Amino acid sequence: MAKSSIAAKTLVDIPKSHPRYESLVQRHLIEEGIKSGVVTPTGMIAQGRGEAFDYLIGERTIEPAELAEKAAVRALKSAKDPVISVNGNVAALCPNEVVELAKIVNAKIEVNLFYWTKEREEKIAEILRHAGAGKVYGVGKKINVPNLDSARGRVDPEGIAKADLVLVMLEDGDRTQALKGWAKNVIAIDLNPFSRTAQTADITIVDNVVRALPNMIKFAKQGCSVKGFDNKKNIRESVGEIKKTLSL
Repeated sequence: MAKSSIAAKTLVDIPKSHPRYESLVQRHLIEEGIKSGVVTPTGMIAQGRGEAFDYLIGERTIEPAELAEKAAVRALKSAKDPVISVNGNVAALCPNEVVELAKIVNAKIEVNLFYWTKEREEKIAEILRHAGAGKVYGVGKKINVPNLDSARGRVDPEGIAKADLVLVMLEDGDRTQALKGWAKNVIAIDLNPFSRTAQTADITIVDNVVRALPNMIKFAKQGCSVKGFDNKKNIRESVGEIKKTLSL
């Protein structure tokens, strides 16, 4: 997992020998994101919810997630105009991986926020540029996604509005439903297989974003072949992994 530049100072104080090292790193990245104004305070709640589900899959990339990650890479590479959507948590946790994946699959990167402010939007765009992004979409002119009233419904006319495929990360159910209704294909990275996001997306990756993106980068570089991907079946198998944990 790459370290976000906004939390480099904090991470020095966490010993790698700590059994919860990776989890603590992620928590502090979110904490520093809040301090810098990139993440809203509610982002910590989202992080905790995701971490709870991560426990239930053993804090690892389960087999169904790996299959979904390969299917997602294939879909991104095959798309005519793919877009990777980035919010505050993602910008705090893994901006370098977002940019690297976008370059490999030739996808645009767009800032999209529920708790929108111009300042947050610009700070996140700057983090992505610092990570190596060229043009960052979602800053400036916006148009509205049909049937989506929140600030997330305001998208770049040259970004998500034109996309045929959108990668969303973390729970984003209302927007996923609206994007589907707008004839977009959606890939979701969501640790909660029961969420509207997971249940609505075309490809659902039940994995921690800090593992999923590096995996997808690896698969994109290596090349991968996935035939006949069944998202509903894949979600059921992901839930099956949770059931195994609960039966211990």
